[in-house]
Amino acid sequence: MSLTHPGLPAPGWRWIKARLWSLERAFEKARTSGRAENDARIRIFVVLALFAASFVYLAVGATRLALFPGLDVASVARGGSGPGRAPLVDRRGALLATDLPFYTLYLDPRDVWDRAETRAGLLRALPDLPVNRLDRALAGSRRTFLAGPLSPRERDRVHDLGLPGVVFEQEPRRVYPLGGAGAHLIGFSDTGGKGLAGAEGALNDRIRAGAGDRQPTPLSIDMRVQAALDDELNAAATRLQAKGAVGLITNVQTGEILAMSSWPTFDPNHAGEFAPDQLRNQAVASVFEMGSTFKVFTLAVGLDTHQITPETLFHTTKGMAIGSRVIRDLHAVDHDMTATDIFLKSSNIGASQIALQVGGPTMTRYFQAFGLFHAAPIELTGSARPILPREWNPNTVASASFGHAISVSPVALAAGVGSVLNGGRYLPLTLQPMRPGARPEGRRVISEETSRLMLGLMRRNVLEGSGRRANAAGLRVGGKTGSAEKVIEGRYVRDKVLASFAGVFPTDGALSDDRYLVLVLIDEPVADAESGGRTGGLTAAPAAGKVIDRVAPFLGVSRRFEQVAAQPVPASAELAALRER
Repeated sequence: MSLTHPGLPAPGWRWIKARLWSLERAFEKARTSGRAENDARIRIFVVLALFAASFVYLAVGATRLALFPGLDVASVARGGSGPGRAPLVDRRGALLATDLPFYTLYLDPRDVWDRAETRAGLLRALPDLPVNRLDRALAGSRRTFLAGPLSPRERDRVHDLGLPGVVFEQEPRRVYPLGGAGAHLIGFSDTGGKGLAGAEGALNDRIRAGAGDRQPTPLSIDMRVQAALDDELNAAATRLQAKGAVGLITNVQTGEILAMSSWPTFDPNHAGEFAPDQLRNQAVASVFEMGSTFKVFTLAVGLDTHQITPETLFHTTKGMAIGSRVIRDLHAVDHDMTATDIFLKSSNIGASQIALQVGGPTMTRYFQAFGLFHAAPIELTGSARPILPREWNPNTVASASFGHAISVSPVALAAGVGSVLNGGRYLPLTLQPMRPGARPEGRRVISEETSRLMLGLMRRNVLEGSGRRANAAGLRVGGKTGSAEKVIEGRYVRDKVLASFAGVFPTDGALSDDRYLVLVLIDEPVADAESGGRTGGLTAAPAAGKVIDRVAPFLGVSRRFEQVAAQPVPASAELAALRER
């Protein structure tokens, strides 16, 4: 009879076969020598040895299960790639998401001794247990689900009752200890351990791979910064009865996202209870016409191409006709304006003239370099593609110069503005934390000289122009406001506004110093007694200023008060600035 076996490696099987033949020859030798009692002793010894080995194997297995009940041998063999997920932490190690053991409760009525006692005990231990479900399970004839997931504390309360027929099954459950804080960025996973949204979905493979050794997956965000942004955005959006709101804070030197908020938010512990629109991350998945924040790009292109200087004069006293359309300023002036004045007073007429002087092909080439013609490259899924004009004629070039005719996502705007402020390098935004002092090379978009000029213009706009309500004492804040009428069913609606503010701090120091962008968007704000209006300077800028004031200590930005006084602004110009678009 052959002793080969296709399921075992040949060398190992040959060793076993040799041992068996050796044992059989010992039996034959004992018989032929006439010592049958030796033959019996050998056989008894072999049987005892087999029983002892089996007993030791079972004892080791039982001990392992008793000491490590959650250990799954199959999972270990796969290197920890089971349904579990590694903890998610912020850049400082603060816990954002983790797996905790939860329990599912079942009832097998065939093992129940006293139905009345079982019913009363379970309802006492779990007051929220549906009575109808419990009664059906007790009256049934098979094992039935009762409740779950139960926390370890709830499980202990039931377990202490000692009720026959009540059994538990342990399973990991993803828990988000901070609730709705940073929910759209952190995301959530399903009960099978698959990430569905936010960082949980975008970094799913990495998080799953770290489950075996519980190695945390860090994100670039700082929860102290995130909490301040969430708080101020919620306060502003609630007070202004807004349809929605977006907040974003980045390090412009690295592209790291330090905080991202989309309002209204949700609780990822109960994501299934919220409407799809509430789960949508508007910072990434929505596009908007951004209004006058686009003048950051227009001025930067004009300066970088040397078509203008900050002192170049433009005729802005009359409306600008392009075909049958006339571009006007809400705050008309009776004098010509320099390029600096155009930026500070947010003149649509002036921005249009700069864009047309630069030329459509050059403007669109720069817009593309700023990342405005494609979905923003970011780890998060669902990055929205922009809505672009069918044709870049003089009319659309002029409109785009002040943020109309083109719709982009907030993350795309933030990355583009960041490249204007960091010395001129386009850097994709990222959730990956970088080492302190890191400076990714990026893609050159504008010169360092242009970047320095734009930082100065944005600082002056907060000191003298439409962004004054964003100023935070001693933090050298710069920025640009925006107010865009929204397009609804193909037409602009005057009383539906997207108000925004793109801020930066500190504006001084070396171009290579850490510098932070704060973007706030308020979707369809309603004027209230505090703001007196709906424009970016009255709604988004104050919210951004409060955020900057709160987060600066966490980012290591010290307060230093400048010996520079803002130039006086005439009363009429001040009123016009408050109405800026």
